[in-house]
Amino acid sequence: MMDLLKWKRLGIFAGGVLFGTVGVKILASEDAKKVYTNCVAAGLRVRNCAVTTAASIQENADDILAEAKEINRQRGYEGFDGDDISSSDANGEEKASMNVQQTEN
Repeated sequence: MMDLLKWKRLGIFAGGVLFGTVGVKILASEDAKKVYTNCVAAGLRVRNCAVTTAASIQENADDILAEAKEINRQRGYEGFDGDDISSSDANGEEKASMNVQQTEN
């Protein structure tokens, strides 16, 4: 029984070495290198598209923010830069209502 187990382990080891050697040869072949090159090129195209889209979104957001500030400036809210929007405490609400009352007078 021990002899059979020894041969089984030896066979598994030999199979692993053979499989590893064949795998390295396949991965190092010219056809595989062409596939790798095409995959990297596709990845670079995707990255370029994502960067272009992100830049476009950033420009649109900047335009929207600038237009919103201009609308507030035209309405007489000079001190309001839009930075107070994130504050939801009672003091922020009081400041906003005081600005409205001052401009209406």
